[in-house]
Amino acid sequence: MKHIEDTPWWICDPEETNYCTYSDTDSIYMHAEPLLRFRHDNLDEMSDVEKDNALENIALEYEKVVTKSYDKLAKDVFRSGEHRLEMKTECVIRSAYFRATRRYAQWITKQEGVAKETLDVKGLEFKKANFPPVLGKFFKNTLIDVLKGANQKEIDSRLKKFKKEILDGSIPLTELGNPQAVKKLNKYTERKARAGEMFSVMAKGAPAAVKATVVYNDLLRFWGLHKKHSSISQGDKVKWIYLKQNPYQVDAIAFLEWDLPEKIHIFIEQYADRKKIFESILLNKLEGFYNDLGWTLNLNPYQQMFFNL
Repeated sequence: MKHIEDTPWWICDPEETNYCTYSDTDSIYMHAEPLLRFRHDNLDEMSDVEKDNALENIALEYEKVVTKSYDKLAKDVFRSGEHRLEMKTECVIRSAYFRATRRYAQWITKQEGVAKETLDVKGLEFKKANFPPVLGKFFKNTLIDVLKGANQKEIDSRLKKFKKEILDGSIPLTELGNPQAVKKLNKYTERKARAGEMFSVMAKGAPAAVKATVVYNDLLRFWGLHKKHSSISQGDKVKWIYLKQNPYQVDAIAFLEWDLPEKIHIFIEQYADRKKIFESILLNKLEGFYNDLGWTLNLNPYQQMFFNL
């Protein structure tokens, strides 16, 4: 058994290799494979569980070594015999994806000594409240597959299938809408529609959700549906959706999922821009994800054929 004291200098020498994968505030993530290989000649033959246990044992040893070094730091640098610094192993991570500071995902296999298999996500877009849940679920499952070792061909296949389900109507539009709370509705409504007019006049810079909400309220009034159905008010939680070319020249509409008039539902079904929903909400996020992995996102097989000529 090789011990901490036997660790070669190059494993921990910051001038040679930086094994710190990520750090933030009082947390630090270390790449441990070199040390595992130094300790275990048979690492490639070990199961994932055996690797997790071996890594945790090493981390527990290092806890003591690092905490002891704090004693020397306090004495030599701060001239104090007392301190509250302590190194603690929080979790063992089998794989991780780091997008930016406080934006990452990790597949945790052990947490504070307890074996578990779970995804931990911080700050990524699909976790935000205004990300359509059905798209967020797809992104989450894709991320899990990648962290578990799925290759690009497998993810491409999943993405093409999901795109088809969005475009052919298999996924209801109510699940594809952007969820959002309506704010500053009055601020951005420059003038409400007058008699004979269909739409209100919006102020410049109005957020998409606000403009989509005003379109819904105006259609509700213009079609005489406002007496039986609720208008959207300040603070209401709505879903809004992109529209393609339509007779009213509006590019988005909001709706209340619990009170959606049949006439407006039919209008949304007829003119919803499913392609734009897929591309602007999901594909843009996935493109950055693909780039981070060193992959090329290409859903057009004819384009690929052209480049292969």
